[in-house]
Amino acid sequence: MAWGRGVGVVVAAVAGLLTAPAETTADTTAETTIGAPGLYDPAYPLDGNGGYQVDHYDLRLTYTPATDELRGTTTILARTTQPLSQFNLDFLLHPSSVLVNNTAADFTAEPDGELVVRPRSPLDAETRLLIVVTYRDRPDNYTRHGKDMWRPNPTGLVIIGEPHMATWWFPSNDHPSDKATFDISLALPPDLEFISGGQYLSTQPLANGWNRWNWRSTVPHPTYAAAGAIGDYDVNHRPAPNGQQLVTAYHRDLPNRPAAEASFERTPELVDYLSTRLGPYPGEAQGGLAYPGRVGGLEVPARPFLPSGHFANGANTSVVVHELAHQWFGNSVSVRQWRDVWLNEGFAAYAEYLWSEDNGEPTAAELAQASYDLYPANHPTWAFPVAQPPPLGVPPAGSVVYHRGAMALQNLRVTVGDEVFFAILRGWPATMKNANASTEDFHAYAEHVAGRSLDAVFDTWVYAAARPPTGPNELVPTG
Repeated sequence: MAWGRGVGVVVAAVAGLLTAPAETTADTTAETTIGAPGLYDPAYPLDGNGGYQVDHYDLRLTYTPATDELRGTTTILARTTQPLSQFNLDFLLHPSSVLVNNTAADFTAEPDGELVVRPRSPLDAETRLLIVVTYRDRPDNYTRHGKDMWRPNPTGLVIIGEPHMATWWFPSNDHPSDKATFDISLALPPDLEFISGGQYLSTQPLANGWNRWNWRSTVPHPTYAAAGAIGDYDVNHRPAPNGQQLVTAYHRDLPNRPAAEASFERTPELVDYLSTRLGPYPGEAQGGLAYPGRVGGLEVPARPFLPSGHFANGANTSVVVHELAHQWFGNSVSVRQWRDVWLNEGFAAYAEYLWSEDNGEPTAAELAQASYDLYPANHPTWAFPVAQPPPLGVPPAGSVVYHRGAMALQNLRVTVGDEVFFAILRGWPATMKNANASTEDFHAYAEHVAGRSLDAVFDTWVYAAARPPTGPNELVPTG
């Protein structure tokens, strides 16, 4: 049975849903002056914070690899959404100072990654907020949610992680419902490079012989997508055919480097392909980065990061297509809560299906059927609704949101036909650009475009915790 969804909702109404803040149970009445310590996302209740929303992060940092010392300042431009005498930032490191609107604030760094800030004067609702946090610490000393995400190694440091990475290197409102733009600047010894997302600005030589690398993201994105790679990289800069920056980077000790280059250097072609299927490319630049490693990767804005293991069998344009699709689904249209993550991963997996189909390899129908056949009815993959999976990293979350998410889209395609399906696939990221969305929002939007109820598809493939009795290429029985 589906929960809390509308039918036949007009596009404007759906778009209005997406601008709403993440669901919270915190009291935000005029009498409340303490911002909630979390947004009460069911997967991670203390992720994010109440009482304010961020517009921009400016990170100006220096990293010393020999000692794993990270020092510098993060400046946050935000606005209050309620009166505040106290608010939280998500941050593991211990600051030396916190300023709020240019005045020193009292603060407490709690062991669970909550930085509690108490401004000297209470803040009114709808007040512009300037927060400056200065710190000098060793990120590898800290764990959160039972994980140590900051992992220096002999080949360098790759700062990526979903759903959590931000708290190890900058204070933030760490939930995908509060997206922001970024300036990221990092100083390093001269034998190392730093690559991040968005647009490359400059590399400045410093008086001590080090270099400062400067990157800018002008398209808002979630905090988990803010990333960086530190190491000995070959960095290539040139314009893409559409005039955007094209920046690719390969670690000099990279296994499978020719295969990685044969994949990432096709990025403009892959962007053009996805634009025909998903609508105009929402990124501000293009490129990719390959680092030594077996598994993982992340949809870093404009520049996916992937480990060399993805290229062990040769060129792998499919995985690049997957990560590029996240520029539409994940970075531009972002989840309202973590339970909606199939809207990122299922859609990116389906982009892989389309790339395969359009290049003379197995069709989307064949790939979806193969996934369905892979999991018998008693497999844990069917134990959770696609719309309410376990947290990322907890089995079987991956197969639920990737494989079952893509199967659900294939069944939607079979149900509404190609013309309507691709209208939905293109219209969804256009209507929800730079917004946040839930499964119910997508259900309502699909029904609006299709002009009819799609309850049978969503109840069977998205909201149910059971293996559908028929495969993804068969119409769901409605009798």
